[in-house]
Amino acid sequence: MESESETGAAADTPPLETLSFHGDEEIIEVVELDPGPPDPDDLAQEMEDVDFEEEEEEEEGNEEGWVLEPQEGVVGSMEGPDDSEVTFALHSASVFCVSLDPKTNTLAVTGGEDDKAFVWRLSDGELLFECAGHKDSVTCAGFSHDSTLVATGDMSGLLKVWQVDTKEEVWSFEAGDLEWMEWHPRAPVLLAGTADGNTWMWKVPNGDCKTFQGPNCPSTCGRVLPDGKRVVVGYEDGTIRIWDLKQGNPIHVLKGTEGHQGPLTCVATNQDGSLILSGSVDCQAKLVSATTGKVVGVFRPETVASQPSLGEGEESESNSVESLGFCSVMPLAAVGYLDGTLAIYDLSTQTLRHQCQHQSGIVQLLWEAGTAVVYTCSLDGIVRLWDARTGRLLTDYRGHTAEILDFALSKDASLVVTTSGDHKAKVFCVQRPDR
Repeated sequence: MESESETGAAADTPPLETLSFHGDEEIIEVVELDPGPPDPDDLAQEMEDVDFEEEEEEEEGNEEGWVLEPQEGVVGSMEGPDDSEVTFALHSASVFCVSLDPKTNTLAVTGGEDDKAFVWRLSDGELLFECAGHKDSVTCAGFSHDSTLVATGDMSGLLKVWQVDTKEEVWSFEAGDLEWMEWHPRAPVLLAGTADGNTWMWKVPNGDCKTFQGPNCPSTCGRVLPDGKRVVVGYEDGTIRIWDLKQGNPIHVLKGTEGHQGPLTCVATNQDGSLILSGSVDCQAKLVSATTGKVVGVFRPETVASQPSLGEGEESESNSVESLGFCSVMPLAAVGYLDGTLAIYDLSTQTLRHQCQHQSGIVQLLWEAGTAVVYTCSLDGIVRLWDARTGRLLTDYRGHTAEILDFALSKDASLVVTTSGDHKAKVFCVQRPDR
């Protein structure tokens, strides 16, 4: 078995020229990609060459009231102190997703089980507008690279895009049941994966469309590589494909022993896009060279190292990889598991460096840019900060009365924004004596 990778190696870290893995296996060279980011105009021009199909539009879009400050809400099982600075309380059911606008980090968009999505201000929780018109749980939401557009997607596959400054809906499309959605990192292009195995790509707002047909099973997760020219997609059958966005063909396909033995749950890439990390319900995280498509490392937690192989279609009842990512300043990767284990792996030696235990399952993890600090949120409703160098818990933040379902971190790591099963989104101010 072998593995994939996610956001990783950093600007200040010496490149991983060679990684020696699997004992007596040959040394695998990880080739660095051209570090120069493509010019947005070049990307836009390249998108003109893509064969798109015209699709119809819908319209809708409304503003709605406003809310401030925490309110007494749904009664939960985790009553206690509230460390948050702002609570957004307009959702009437579990809040599934949150994203911050990348340009200013002053706005958030949240989506929930109440079929609602809202754009609101972090400083005081004031509602800017509602992303209206969904008729199913909103599970995906995010801002475009320049913060001018915001997209929302619901479980039924209805995607909508609004112009942030005018609060007007500018594009709508109905795809199959939605699994994931992501904006292109440098262009007004939206990508999504659906349960029929397709990965979709649209130019917004004109709606030009291209599809990448995967296997006959859900496209469960995806991530656009930093060069903006490729996307890595994971599937329910355990396969991984790296697609060329311009040509529309898979550059690399990992299946069988190179793929996973269960559905993929998450994928990520490192900073220069040379490495991909993938996670699955098979409890493995695979590190893959994006250049060669070859697996260069496999990580699994020591606690499940003796777990028997899963049969076809069978999933582990006790554990799975839920989230993963790369440190930007050290050759480290973090993997979060459903059993509450945060594993920190050394990429240069492919060894387990630290194992940090949570009281309940990890939902998501994020690395703080420019440091070796990992943030985790978990089913116990707590956000925790860990020093990956020592494995030490730095601090934690509490306030939710139910499980945390998603969280986002501001660029300067001064704010953490969480969403929860308690129908709330919360903003926490991060204070760390070590910086």
